[in-house]
Amino acid sequence: MRATLKRARPPSKAASFHSFRSVARMLGFFRRMTKSKVGIFVGLLLLAVIAIGFAMADLNGLRPSSLGGSGATVATVGDDTITDTALTERIRGDVQQAAQRQPGLDTARYIASGGFEGSLNRAISDAALRQFAQDHGLVVSDRYVDGQIASLPAFQGLDGKFDQRTFEQALARARITPQQLRDDIRRATLTRLMLARTLQASYMPQQLALPYASLAKEARSGQVAIVPTAAFPAPAAPTDQQLQAYYTANRARYMIPERRVIRYAIVTPASVTAQATPTDAEVQAAYRANAARFAASQTRSVSQVVVADQAAATKLAQAVRGGQALNAAASAIGLEATNFAGQTKGQLAAKTSPAVAEAAFGAQQGAVVGPVQSPLGFVVLKVDAVTQVPGKTLEKARPELVAELTKTKGATALGAIQEKIDGGITDGATFDEIVKDANLSAQATAPVTAQGVDPLKPAQPDPALAPIIEAGFAAESGDAPQIVQTAADGTFALVSTGDVTRAAPRPLGEIREQVIGQYKQDQALKAARAVAQQILTKVNGGMPLGTAVAQSGTRLPAPRPVNASRAQLSQMGPQVPAALQLMFSMAPKKARLTAAPNGEGWLIVYLDGIQRGDATNDKAAITGVGRELGQLSGNEYAEQFVEAVRRQVGVKRNEQTINRVRNELVGGATPAPAQ
Repeated sequence: MRATLKRARPPSKAASFHSFRSVARMLGFFRRMTKSKVGIFVGLLLLAVIAIGFAMADLNGLRPSSLGGSGATVATVGDDTITDTALTERIRGDVQQAAQRQPGLDTARYIASGGFEGSLNRAISDAALRQFAQDHGLVVSDRYVDGQIASLPAFQGLDGKFDQRTFEQALARARITPQQLRDDIRRATLTRLMLARTLQASYMPQQLALPYASLAKEARSGQVAIVPTAAFPAPAAPTDQQLQAYYTANRARYMIPERRVIRYAIVTPASVTAQATPTDAEVQAAYRANAARFAASQTRSVSQVVVADQAAATKLAQAVRGGQALNAAASAIGLEATNFAGQTKGQLAAKTSPAVAEAAFGAQQGAVVGPVQSPLGFVVLKVDAVTQVPGKTLEKARPELVAELTKTKGATALGAIQEKIDGGITDGATFDEIVKDANLSAQATAPVTAQGVDPLKPAQPDPALAPIIEAGFAAESGDAPQIVQTAADGTFALVSTGDVTRAAPRPLGEIREQVIGQYKQDQALKAARAVAQQILTKVNGGMPLGTAVAQSGTRLPAPRPVNASRAQLSQMGPQVPAALQLMFSMAPKKARLTAAPNGEGWLIVYLDGIQRGDATNDKAAITGVGRELGQLSGNEYAEQFVEAVRRQVGVKRNEQTINRVRNELVGGATPAPAQ
């Protein structure tokens, strides 16, 4: 199904694009060889990303529209307004989604890390693109929207088909109306249609790709020295006052993410075994209803050749009847025989034609039949084998029928239980009331994080509970219970969110020894850093690294040589050592400082020299880099397009209201910095 686009009138003016500013962005591709970078465009166009995967997404990704509301205006976008109410809802939804990927994240941290401006920019871009589409007569048909809604798994019942009741309950849990959902789909689809071609990779010419492909072949050599904490005396234990101050300053380190008790009751096929077991009368009735299926039958194996001309087909048939093998006779005229083994009459008719099947089953074994006219030409066939398949008595068919009836009756019984539970949810019954009425067995998790882990008793989470935990964190305490399918065999669970423990640091009394240990480790790191900084200053002043280490006044390991290429770093993926990452981001004949792994001390990295690469004769490398650069340029074009749309539509921000909303979301206090 495709979105229907109608152009009502030509655009009033074309969006103008400015000079191509992508060189710095392209360099980011090569920086990714040593560390991960997130392009600025990804943040601005989260909506487009959501739109591209919309049909496969779950309802968790949806939320009320970013437009509308009844509060003060934070931004005017063309003829539309974004209210403080709508912006607040959007930010809370963004925080909730981000917290699922980053446990412990709260609104203050989200805003401190730039999330507020990102959410506002996405809301403005969303509104601008919608206004632009409306101004240029772009329309998404109702039929397409209906198809997208029907395809969302969140709206499907146990049979995999759209279910109206499931649809209504899912929207109620997400606190959005059907019209808001339709508007979201329309906006997301229009965004995808306007940006998809722009986002698609365009190939970068060889002359532009060559310098970057050569950069990928660059190699560097240098030295690395370590100043380990083990080289220094053990720090003294902190006083109570020092420990309290350290704990207060590092509260985020001891933060326990939000935990929830998830209440659930599982319904499995095994729980309806009694209702699913067929009676003897039902088995007999099923046997009678499938009499043709269990009756004696016949299968045939045939070989056929399809000839376009009837005269040629007649000659071929005569040659085979004269004793020549069908394959040999067909090969002599440039054709090849096709074999069909063990076919019933219906199966052969489906693969050839009814006329061919009728002729094949009307002949004796070994007979040559034809020519028989078919949609593809004239068929000459030979009956290679005739097999009589005996019928099945009731007793022989019973195991097969019992299995089928058990599956059907089990699904019906599960459906009846689900229908009863659905009715209770619709009537506003509580979790306990529904469990009692449906005679279910209620269970509850320990207070767990969104990953299903109890931080106080760490253990591997149970994968079977993953959909239950996910549902429990998608809802709020006090929300109506919900039904969640947990396995492909029809197993489902009634889920309700219980007690919620907000994110908070563990009390100092519970982790005193842990905090003392980390305090001592930090003190040791400070001592090691002071010595490392002295060495760094001397090296950057012209002293050889080995000499500076020897004159440090502390017994330290001698520097060791390091050699690597960018290709080697790329093969390491995310496992690139910190020293190598640093060496490929610094100037020659300079030293820089970085932390050693696992808090073991500090590393001093010195870059001796750079060996330039040359990819002139490596066409594969140039092609690959050209493709990567094309993707980056596509992102650049799309970003410029959105910016041009915003300028054409017109955006006016109300900074006073924006600042008020930001302060209200963090409780008027300065949020803690992101960790």
